[in-house]
Amino acid sequence: MKACVGDRLLVDGNGDRVGLVIGVQHEDGTPPYVIKWLSDGHVALVFPGEYARIVPASHPAGTSKLAAQAAQAAQAAQAAQAAQAAERARDLE
Repeated sequence: MKACVGDRLLVDGNGDRVGLVIGVQHEDGTPPYVIKWLSDGHVALVFPGEYARIVPASHPAGTSKLAAQAAQAAQAAQAAQAAQAAERARDLE
């Protein structure tokens, strides 16, 4: 299994448990992955099970509601990271 940032992870083939890959720990794209779950926004380091699958960001499914949710989740993650960086910068002043 290999993934890139922006891909989606479907756990155990369950369409209800979908996450956006927001971080890849290894250059070759192998697990574990940093996942932001679309259902609740929780971020976790995930070692996918044998029935999990990666849906590439370029997959035609990317034109669906799921892709819109993934894009929103990615934007929210980026905004949160920017806010944390700004807060750290203020703390250093």
